[in-house]
Amino acid sequence: MKHTSIFVTLLMIVAIIASACAPAAQPTTVPQPTQAPAKVEPTKASEQPTAAPALADPTKAPEPTAEPAMEMLGGLPMVDAGAVTGDIVTAGSSTVYPLSEAMAARFQDEGYTGNITIDSIGSGAGLERFCKTGETDIANASRAIKSSEVESCRAIDREPVEFRVGTDALAVVVNPENTWLDEGVTLEELAKIFSADAKTWAEVNPAWPAEPILRFSPGTDSGTFDYFIEAVMTPAYNKDAKLGEEALLKAENLQLSEDDNVLVQGVEGDKNAIGYFGYAYFQENADKLKALKINGVAPSGSAVDAGTYPLARPLFIYSDPKIMAEKPQVADFINFYLTFVNEEIDAVGYFPASTSVLNGAKMALLIALGQ
Repeated sequence: MKHTSIFVTLLMIVAIIASACAPAAQPTTVPQPTQAPAKVEPTKASEQPTAAPALADPTKAPEPTAEPAMEMLGGLPMVDAGAVTGDIVTAGSSTVYPLSEAMAARFQDEGYTGNITIDSIGSGAGLERFCKTGETDIANASRAIKSSEVESCRAIDREPVEFRVGTDALAVVVNPENTWLDEGVTLEELAKIFSADAKTWAEVNPAWPAEPILRFSPGTDSGTFDYFIEAVMTPAYNKDAKLGEEALLKAENLQLSEDDNVLVQGVEGDKNAIGYFGYAYFQENADKLKALKINGVAPSGSAVDAGTYPLARPLFIYSDPKIMAEKPQVADFINFYLTFVNEEIDAVGYFPASTSVLNGAKMALLIALGQ
């Protein structure tokens, strides 16, 4: 697809969407970002990520007020993958990695002949490559971008645009030989299990064995680690994230790894082991591991949709309007990603974002390309 024709098509779409949303007597146009947006704060685990209230903030997907018009137009302009040229470089979350890998494979299956590099290095490391060193075109993240990372992006003249691509349910897993946790754990027990406050299972619950707890956790550069600190450890330590993180990092028999496969192997290898990572990695290894109920609820699509599973979190990719203008193949891939992600996400092991949230991401792309 020629970049010029995409740009013209997008301008027409944005104009139609704007007129569809405005009162008949007073047609309006979609406002363009005119000033630097406010700092972006990380999304809280307990909150459903929502679109930004103002279109002037390009780091957030706008509120999809034009959803009927979006549906009428069939969503984003179609991308002819076979006509796309140029390479694409992405890096970041190990959780988002299998989803981006699936989308890249489909892009190539449909004709794209360039190279897509996808490095699984953790959300923090991925955003550092995107915002500090400027080495990548897209950052994958299993948490929202931090205000400090937005500032780093702006220091190298990048304005991160957020695209929500799905939802993950964090899986807490044990060895199949572990029988004392068949009924699951509470969030409070889980925090103690992963803290320096307990060396053995019996120190968490006297009914459990007096055996050492072997802990397996994603590394500190991982968005999964950040989320676990926010959702599990922080509430248990007087809402102090620093104390919660220190309690986990000081725990005995703790192995940290950015490679989720290392964590799978560690839990698989000992009945006293426990670990956590994205649901997709549990699904891939369900014959070797056992996922725990948290507060009585097992991770599942229905529990995530109902909002009853306490460890569900959003998944994102980030890019920049200038990158997408200078490298139209990046814009085309993100377009393709948002168009077909819900056809691939279940097979990967994650859960689709709602229609309104996904339409918000599509609108964010249209606005970014219209700058």
